[in-house]
Amino acid sequence: MEYISKTLNFHVKEPSVISFGKFDGLHRGHEFLMEKQIEQSNLHGYKRIIFTFDIPPKSEVLGIESKVIITNDEKEYVFEKSGIDYLIECPFVPQVMTMEADAFVRWIVKSLNVKCIIVGDDFRFGHNRAGDHRLLSAMAGELGYELIVVDKIKDGDRDISSTYIREEIAAGHIKKANELLGYPFFIKGRVVHGRALGRTIGIPTVNLTVPHDKLLPPKGVYMSRVLVRDNWYLGVTNIGCKPTIEGKNPIGAETYIIDFGQDVYGQDIMVELHKFVRAEMKFDSIEALKSQMSADINYTINYAGSHTF
Repeated sequence: MEYISKTLNFHVKEPSVISFGKFDGLHRGHEFLMEKQIEQSNLHGYKRIIFTFDIPPKSEVLGIESKVIITNDEKEYVFEKSGIDYLIECPFVPQVMTMEADAFVRWIVKSLNVKCIIVGDDFRFGHNRAGDHRLLSAMAGELGYELIVVDKIKDGDRDISSTYIREEIAAGHIKKANELLGYPFFIKGRVVHGRALGRTIGIPTVNLTVPHDKLLPPKGVYMSRVLVRDNWYLGVTNIGCKPTIEGKNPIGAETYIIDFGQDVYGQDIMVELHKFVRAEMKFDSIEALKSQMSADINYTINYAGSHTF
């Protein structure tokens, strides 16, 4: 996959099929859209392009910070695994923000040799969000591309959307969020040094740096799986700020990796969250904390032994 970012000067020579969006979470609705891309690619030999922005447009337009289900780095990782040919992360700069919808279409179709556009029925684009699938349809004959509009995938009576999934994550319904995503919610980051308390009590943990814009579930302990150097391990992950430890601790992700004794400081790992175990607690002593951590580990091992996840 070719990853193009930090430039408006992008070009693709080969005929392509393209989809646009924020793609936050790359959930089951996005998966259906990408399946349509694969169909067109197999049928016509088109290169597959995903076009997104480097920041959520709402963040720039409304001046508010938007928490994301997956960060740009995580998004690149997922798209690369999915077989996309080009991931274009367009800078959301004034030139793009103020571009009229029809001009945006002409620019993209010409620059990326677009022969097929696949979008959801709620897709909006251009200055003041004036463009939609109706405009794309009206311009298709002139610019020589095929338009495919896909309906929303539903969960019961509700559309599967990033908003819906963010609500479930924020509420701590991690199993439901995973069902809507179509894969486990994960945190990908670099292992950094903590205070080494876990090592001193015989339960060494790894601490991940969590980007400020990453949406996290409620503070607590979660059953997890951890990917280290292409190998998967069972884990117990605490999302929180370590209230038992003195001082001000930023919220982060700390994981005990079961049956693992390697040094991974400075390396990138991925932690999937699978099941909520308990809320984060402040203990009266380090010994009480150690006892509860041991109980969490035993619970996780026993649960994993009788369930598939």
